[in-house]
Amino acid sequence: MRHNWFRMGEHEQLHVVGGAKTMIPHDVNIHLAFSVSSLPDFMKHLEQMGVRYGNFQGEAMKVAIRPDKVEQIYLQDPDGYWIEVNNDRF
Repeated sequence: MRHNWFRMGEHEQLHVVGGAKTMIPHDVNIHLAFSVSSLPDFMKHLEQMGVRYGNFQGEAMKVAIRPDKVEQIYLQDPDGYWIEVNNDRF
């Protein structure tokens, strides 16, 4: 099994554990969301790392734009759970 721990704030961490024996499909409607200061820079980093991403409809390397004009992409962790990354400014 592979464990990756990411610090998200002073007292917050995200633990991603990969290596499940059986992959089960996960619904994109159930996801964790993060905001980044530059979505284009984040997408460039994903591309450099060979990480696949796309919009909510599953179109590869496409950005979705919500009704409130926030741009978002989706990717999956090693076990297929969905993660949204957007440029919301709160």
